[in-house]
Amino acid sequence: MTADNLTPLTPVEVLTEPQCWELLAQQQLGRLVVGQSGRVDIFPVNYVCDDHHLYFRTAEGTKLVELTLDDQVLFEVDHIDTDSGWSVVVRGTAQVLTSFTEMSRIDELGLQSWIPTPKYNIVNITATEITGRSVYFTQQA
Repeated sequence: MTADNLTPLTPVEVLTEPQCWELLAQQQLGRLVVGQSGRVDIFPVNYVCDDHHLYFRTAEGTKLVELTLDDQVLFEVDHIDTDSGWSVVVRGTAQVLTSFTEMSRIDELGLQSWIPTPKYNIVNITATEITGRSVYFTQQA
């Protein structure tokens, strides 16, 4: 996905669902948004994308507690180049994987924690809605 079809006259393009998934598969860092009891938190997480699902590792703590209490999450990924950028937002449900077979399969996709702390939980985000925008940055005179 590039900004080839974006111009100063058409600086914003709404992305299709396949385009969004293609862009998500190219990145490794996203932001998980969780909420519980009127409080919203956002966490940067490294992730992998496979078969229209997002997976990330997490340790015990706030993030895991919040998504266990309320499985409705948002996940956002973006990318910026010199003259263009894009953003994809996934609305979905989160579920901690419990199957050793499934966890091993996700590990084979290359899901590794960037920070060398134990993160034994793998979370699957199943998308219920995905939206994205690609933008061309116009130069101000």
